[in-house]
Amino acid sequence: MRIFEIIDDEERLNVGTLLYYEKEKDFIIELAEGLDEWNAPLLFTKKVKEGALTIPRDLSKTWVRERVIPSGRQNIGSILSTHRLKEYDEMKLLELAQGRCSQDSLFINKLDSLPNYVLQRQKHNLNDVTVLEENSILCFFADGLVRKVPLETLKEIEKIESVLKNRPLFETCAIGVGGYYLTFNDSIDVSAQLLRKKGKPIPLDYRDFLSFVKRSIVDTTSSCSMLGCSRQNLSYLVGQGQLDPIKENVKGNLYAKKDIEKLRW
Repeated sequence: MRIFEIIDDEERLNVGTLLYYEKEKDFIIELAEGLDEWNAPLLFTKKVKEGALTIPRDLSKTWVRERVIPSGRQNIGSILSTHRLKEYDEMKLLELAQGRCSQDSLFINKLDSLPNYVLQRQKHNLNDVTVLEENSILCFFADGLVRKVPLETLKEIEKIESVLKNRPLFETCAIGVGGYYLTFNDSIDVSAQLLRKKGKPIPLDYRDFLSFVKRSIVDTTSSCSMLGCSRQNLSYLVGQGQLDPIKENVKGNLYAKKDIEKLRW
């Protein structure tokens, strides 16, 4: 993950933090505390009015794309060649221009670590998710909170009806980068904030626990497939302390799926 602060050059104001997950090529913008509809970027005014300072990945990507040369530009090949880029890369183009745009006075500056307000918010992000029977989702949050969320309570999410009517689509449910959201087929997202709001605290019963175990643990073969690596590579990650098996066996280990997903980020 790469981190950039977003600064208003004219107002000398810290507007927020841009997070870029390189492998997934996803963006998340965390707006600074105290920002209001008058000093927030125009694209995010509605979100700020609603009290939302964490910007979803689709809207965050839109902000980035408004500040870089579009991939369909007629002379894009010449532009990439001039900047010694082998292929179109939104983040590299954004960095080359320091995130500047003729429409406002914002620019970006690279950071080495996450600001404290971002770290505090991430405690409310998802740590893991799994689908249950009767179209419900079991959500584990970074601060230890556990919520059971019936899918029918998420009516404000566009296309959620499609998920309700399509069990194979429902089964694609996975945690998004940074735990900021869960996603179905990597295209229908539900924010961690909404899941916290809609979910109900539950005491885990045995069936839910078994369902969690069944869907959240992967073996060595599946782990290698997810990471696109060999068994030797996986063993190296374990040896280096970058991955901890849930259960070790001479024929292959078992791992938490969330730990494998995080290695992909």
